[in-house]
Amino acid sequence: MNTKGLDYTALAIVIIGAVNWGLIGFFRFDLVAFLFGDMSLLSRIVYAVVGVCGLYLLSAFGRVLSTGE
Repeated sequence: MNTKGLDYTALAIVIIGAVNWGLIGFFRFDLVAFLFGDMSLLSRIVYAVVGVCGLYLLSAFGRVLSTGE
């Protein structure tokens, strides 16, 4: 099964999440909360999607290690 598109999409979402965490750490600025509201339904969905993509990429990391790429 070719999951390359899903891998790249998940990677892009996790990178966006990492940038948000960098903004929080360096500047105390939460971009997701700024755009969608502090813990609104939409911001919670965004946080959940980033988390699910991070977990998915753990499995992608395992696939890469097992294939030797």
